[in-house]
Amino acid sequence: MSEPKVLPIDDMTPLEAAVELARLAEEIARHDQAYYQADAPSISDADYDALRLRNAAIEARFPELVRADSPTRRVGAAPVDGFGKVRHARPMLSLDNAFADEDVFEFVGRIRRFLGLPDEQPVDLVAEPKIDGLSISLRYEKGRFVQGATRGDGTEGEDVTANLRTMKDLPQHLSGAVPDILEVRGEVYMLRTDFLAMNEARKAEGDKSLFANPRNAAAGSLRQLDPKITASRPLSLFCYALGETSETVAESHWDFLARLRAWGFKVNDRVRLCRGVEEALAFYHAIGDERALLPYDIDGVVYKVNRFDWQTRLGQVSRSPRWATAHKFPAEQAQTILRKIDTSVGRTGAITPFAILDPITVGGVTVSRATLHNEDEILRKDFREGDTVIIQRAGDVIPQVVSVVLAKRPADARPFEPKDTCPVCESHAVKPEGEAIRRCTGGLTCDAQRVERLIHFASRNAFDIEGLGEKNVDFLFRTGRIRSPADIFRLEEQENQTLLPLRTQPGWGAKSTQNLFEAIRARRIIPLGRFIYGLGIRQVGEATARLLAHHYRSLDAWRSAMLAAAQDREGEAWRQLTSIDQIGPAVANDIADFFLEEHNRQALDDLAGQLERVEDFTPSARNDSAVAGKTVVFTGGLETMSRDEAKARAQELGAKVAGSVSAKTDYVVAGADAGSKLTKARDLGVQILTEEEWLALIA
Repeated sequence: MSEPKVLPIDDMTPLEAAVELARLAEEIARHDQAYYQADAPSISDADYDALRLRNAAIEARFPELVRADSPTRRVGAAPVDGFGKVRHARPMLSLDNAFADEDVFEFVGRIRRFLGLPDEQPVDLVAEPKIDGLSISLRYEKGRFVQGATRGDGTEGEDVTANLRTMKDLPQHLSGAVPDILEVRGEVYMLRTDFLAMNEARKAEGDKSLFANPRNAAAGSLRQLDPKITASRPLSLFCYALGETSETVAESHWDFLARLRAWGFKVNDRVRLCRGVEEALAFYHAIGDERALLPYDIDGVVYKVNRFDWQTRLGQVSRSPRWATAHKFPAEQAQTILRKIDTSVGRTGAITPFAILDPITVGGVTVSRATLHNEDEILRKDFREGDTVIIQRAGDVIPQVVSVVLAKRPADARPFEPKDTCPVCESHAVKPEGEAIRRCTGGLTCDAQRVERLIHFASRNAFDIEGLGEKNVDFLFRTGRIRSPADIFRLEEQENQTLLPLRTQPGWGAKSTQNLFEAIRARRIIPLGRFIYGLGIRQVGEATARLLAHHYRSLDAWRSAMLAAAQDREGEAWRQLTSIDQIGPAVANDIADFFLEEHNRQALDDLAGQLERVEDFTPSARNDSAVAGKTVVFTGGLETMSRDEAKARAQELGAKVAGSVSAKTDYVVAGADAGSKLTKARDLGVQILTEEEWLALIA
């Protein structure tokens, strides 16, 4: 048989690109949750990085299709239950990755272009070994340690202050002159020798639950609910970054690291100041050669722009700083047998194949299953049950299936044949032309989707109903107590009308039932953004939901506008929806399709009727600027900053940046050689600002 090929990005149509971006967003979000929440990654670093690289490449070719819930706009996953929440004063960002020397040259090239630097202007980089551990934030007030938190989702993490106090590497009081408020970021890790000794001790005690690798051991040890357990674990700490501070502490990252050492923090002694890309790459290759001899695990090198003023100007994209990148090391490989190709059904009906493998240890991790992405990938690589396959891993996490060892293929191995029915409800499963993912058509009749949609609805970043996690949602669904989101708010009323009340069921009791009802009552008032996200509309993640809430402000306004857009996809409501920056036609179509279904509108209205209030969106105080809530379009070349820098600054001040001009546009900022957008602004009577007038307005 001829081997199907993955569709090259250069050959994609806009529709094919939008479909692939939707698939990637869903899959990457699932892996983020496994890695950051459960400390139990489900794919390898290399596999994960490949997903992100493909996503970024498609977005670069089709910038108009960049999704508001794109993986490039997310960090990590929401914090788990059990710890208090800590909202970071400054976001704890993730890093974009480089995999080849050419990627590092391009990283510096982007910096030059963004800042408008001449070729002869040197760009100094600080190169740091990328420690494989758990990111942490440490807050000091008047030199005294007061709070520590995990990264969490980048905005909000877990309060692990008590556990951090048990670590010998963490200074409780700082030496010398220290800002009144100082937040330091670092990495909690475990030395290899400590990791091996700890596992040997557990084995000697008859404990079979050994840690897979130092990273998981460090993360699991720090996130113990009992600080005494953390105190018994051999954790170490390196500090390397600045968070919130009440005063300027240095002019460069290199000088800041010196301040950290003087204050009493442990800083990696292999950090280097590099005068340009060539020195940075020399450091990368040198430390890669001696990687196995280091006392701790690293999975690459981090490069940071040295000058703090440049870091400030460069700012960030949603999940990553523009002034830093991680240069990753190559992956590790091994062989095992692929015993079965199985499938799972996700919240949106996506049917995802995965491999069940003969367990194999790769770099200290025992692997028995791995994702196979989609049918096209299986067919392209011709994976068959019984094949000997090559497993690849990097960064001490669970691997990906890379390829087949054809010389070892059994004679009776049969090619993979996709099934056209859902494995859960047996409804027809369709794979539209141009799409990579097969989806169940059962919708609300498919138990897999119903349960997953209810879990999503109650999750932390949606309605955040304490006590309504996956296990309890599954129980309530199986016992017929809930079938829709609105049913959750009818649970307490049903409790007094049934012969089998919830409080009498195994695992519940009066106290836990009452706690659940109190948590549900607390969510009868909900912000609009959370309400929208909780509906589980395809492609509408947290960021998109916030954008919609920001733009339409109230539930009634949003509902009526979406219905109008759905009924007329050439009308004014549709044009307004697609003019919102970061919401393209693909996302708009999914929202419109949701509203075209009468049962979806009924479910939305039923839910709203059970709530006391869906709160209108109001701009936060930090966005209380002259342009907060205004819609701005930039056109033409700017002199004092790049277009990207201008957009980033406008969004920081609460403005909505649009890609096209309409009657709803408040300002058009026109630079040199402005074209059709300027003409349309004049025709519509939109206020036009020069670059100087814009800068004066936002000063």
